[in-house]
Amino acid sequence: MQILKTHFHPDVTTLEHKTIFTRLATRAITLQSDSILLLYTKRYEDFSLPGGGLKSDENKIEGMIRELQEETGAKDIKNIKPFGAYEEYRPWYKPEHDIQHMISYCYTCDVNKELGDSNLEFYEIKNGMKAMWINIHEAINHNKKIIATSDKKGLSIERETYLLELIVEHLIK
Repeated sequence: MQILKTHFHPDVTTLEHKTIFTRLATRAITLQSDSILLLYTKRYEDFSLPGGGLKSDENKIEGMIRELQEETGAKDIKNIKPFGAYEEYRPWYKPEHDIQHMISYCYTCDVNKELGDSNLEFYEIKNGMKAMWINIHEAINHNKKIIATSDKKGLSIERETYLLELIVEHLIK
């Protein structure tokens, strides 16, 4: 899959003499006209693509479907196609590694507009995560405002905003 961008967190100035943990993840891009299925996280006040880490025995598409169903309750997932991968290096918070190298494999897919029940993890519920259909331009503008003004923003908002802008450029007609 084509790498769309490689991003280094400002605190990651070198990879030399660092221990690096690699995490593979998937992200789902689900559009209906100018609406996109995103997750709003109250704790960070941001919008993000549904997705998350792959389990050790999962292939990328299985992981993307699982995460999309768990986080949004999406039904009738079909027409899955690769979009590209976003690679990032960010500080790691556990003592056994210095840096997390995360590769997010992004796929487009179609789903039923009506969502079922989500099955969020405890921390996702605690963070106030909620699936919603939103105009993609509104989501981008919202995230840009949070980047510029909020001290609550999470580590992933730059990735998510970049991907949303790329989606508009390549997939919105």
